[in-house]
Amino acid sequence: MAQLVSERRLFEHEIEERLDALLFASSSHRKPGTLAEDLEALPRLQQDLVLQWAAVAAQTYAEIGHMVATLAPQALAQMDTAGFEAWVITALDAYDREGLRQAMESLRDIDGFMAVREGRRSIHLNEVEQRLGRFVQGLSGRTLALKVGAYAWTDTETIYLPASIGHCAVAEDNRRLYTGLAVQMWAQTRYGTFNVDLEAELARWPDREVALAWLAVLEAVRLEACVLRDLPGLGALLATLRGTWPEELASALPDLQAPQADVGVTLAWLARFMAQDAVPPAPTFVPRLNPAAAALARTERIARETEVLRRALGALKGTAGRKPAAPAEFAAQLKTETGELEIQLDGEAVTLPPDAKAAAQSLLQDLGELPPEALTPAGDGLWHPSGRDLGLPEQVSNRAADYRYDEWDYHRNAYRRKWCHVFVNEVTPGDGQFVRDVKLRFAPHIQQIKRRFEAVRGEERILGRQPDGDEIDVDALVEAVNDRKSGAEPSPRLFCRRVRNERSLAAMFMIDMSGSTKGWVNDAEREALVMLCEALEKLGDAYAIYGFSGWTRTRCDIYRIKSFADPYDDAVRARIDAIEAKDYTRMGVAIRHLSHLLSAQPARHKLLVTLSDGRPDDFGDEYRGQYGIEDTRRALQEAREQGIRSYCITIDRHGADYLRHMVGPASYTVLDDAKKLPLKVAEIYRKLTA
Repeated sequence: MAQLVSERRLFEHEIEERLDALLFASSSHRKPGTLAEDLEALPRLQQDLVLQWAAVAAQTYAEIGHMVATLAPQALAQMDTAGFEAWVITALDAYDREGLRQAMESLRDIDGFMAVREGRRSIHLNEVEQRLGRFVQGLSGRTLALKVGAYAWTDTETIYLPASIGHCAVAEDNRRLYTGLAVQMWAQTRYGTFNVDLEAELARWPDREVALAWLAVLEAVRLEACVLRDLPGLGALLATLRGTWPEELASALPDLQAPQADVGVTLAWLARFMAQDAVPPAPTFVPRLNPAAAALARTERIARETEVLRRALGALKGTAGRKPAAPAEFAAQLKTETGELEIQLDGEAVTLPPDAKAAAQSLLQDLGELPPEALTPAGDGLWHPSGRDLGLPEQVSNRAADYRYDEWDYHRNAYRRKWCHVFVNEVTPGDGQFVRDVKLRFAPHIQQIKRRFEAVRGEERILGRQPDGDEIDVDALVEAVNDRKSGAEPSPRLFCRRVRNERSLAAMFMIDMSGSTKGWVNDAEREALVMLCEALEKLGDAYAIYGFSGWTRTRCDIYRIKSFADPYDDAVRARIDAIEAKDYTRMGVAIRHLSHLLSAQPARHKLLVTLSDGRPDDFGDEYRGQYGIEDTRRALQEAREQGIRSYCITIDRHGADYLRHMVGPASYTVLDDAKKLPLKVAEIYRKLTA
């Protein structure tokens, strides 16, 4: 009977009740009866599938859940269960990248989704986004983000491309169209399309839209010629994709394609065509222009990067407490043989920090030269290339992430792709006094640990039944005597020899630097590291130490304290001295990054040891609770798949409540007192690696 009940279709009022509970936060969920009526006609398995994934989507955003339920009958008419799940996850990925609007467009584009899934001609941007993004950044030398737009255009900070392209019959040709459009918009930022006030120029003409259409086509001609001269391969690609230029442009081609042509030449031809009241051609393969948005982004970028460069020059000049230096003391010179920018101080070349060098190159792209104000050092204060230095929140610092990692969303049972932004930071060294005090205070314990580690290192094992050796293998000798008495041929392998254990192990220590470690927990972590490092030097294992903290998924900080290549010297001791509490504990992404570093080591055995004072946590509610635990658990599973053994040492008294599920039943130790941490860490490590 139970089986019959579970297989029957849900009635409209039952579906309505469930939808009310799932979508109560959705402003679109005004008439659930109509929606429930559409779902009532589906088979029970499909009804359950829709309700399940509407609930998953609603946890991310209620409006997405409502849209999933609304479009489900249409989607299920074209796809199976696996396709339906992939359709929802694709939309949730779009929300992660671009927000609600793009998620809704992704759900509505059922035909486009099916075209991609079935291998038909259409190509979606998310298929080429990662590779195309790296390609564009390589061209530009600075970050140009890729986002979905209704049409192709750029504001000089972001390239907007259609969500899908199906213009060509062959999928690879559509990928080439994406590449060609991106190259054209990169060329707009590289060859000076926005170096003049285009809004003022367009204001001269009564029909602004016609003038803007002519401007886009004429600039496309000029920019293609520029690309062809500097990058012949890409220029040939653009020519192949567009075919022949419209006949109306024939008279303008020689001027626009001349080597000396700039945007001024384009504007001159714009004036001629507008005076003739000519209708602009509309080739498919030409991006549109948005001069107002480009001017705003360009102005903000120039101001931001001018400030970054000025602060760097201020640090080089040592202006703290003094008046800004005169601009003439700094000079910029572009080396024609290498194309590199050289900054000179009083006639001598100086080396800029990487972020300042990138800012200078970006200014050079926008302006063709470094303006005098950019070469005027900033006033008091040392330069640090972060958002806080510029008076911005840390999350919107102009520094690009060093790495981006997936994160596991257990609600979706899928990864959120490239979700977490990792920034690798150097720890500002301390004065070393804390380390010296620890070595003095714990000297007897350190010596005891060293002796134990020396014993582990010096352990020998006996290999029996060898053809030669220093000692007789009694067991082998007895067997040989018995063989001889029985008439069998005795074995000549009658010796044994001693061999020293060969350790091939690399260990990564992951240190919790979240705000909750402030005070005695932080002291205990540093004491444990000092004692451990002093002892490990006797053992000879390769080891590294990194701290982790962060603030939301967009600012996941990793702090290098000791890399595998670093010797344990005064510099490392000074960094241990300077370990301090920071922000939050987004643990999964830290495990993924440090596992990536550890997996590159040539050792046969790899160990990841985490020192923490609590469960995974981050700013806001999303990562807290089960979400963070499940993401961390999945990250540890990924580490095991790479051959990495993990172990967690925590002082969270409630750790047993979640650690067994998160790290495994035999992979953690819970200490009830942080004061025990320094004496326990080295002993735990010795037992793990014996």
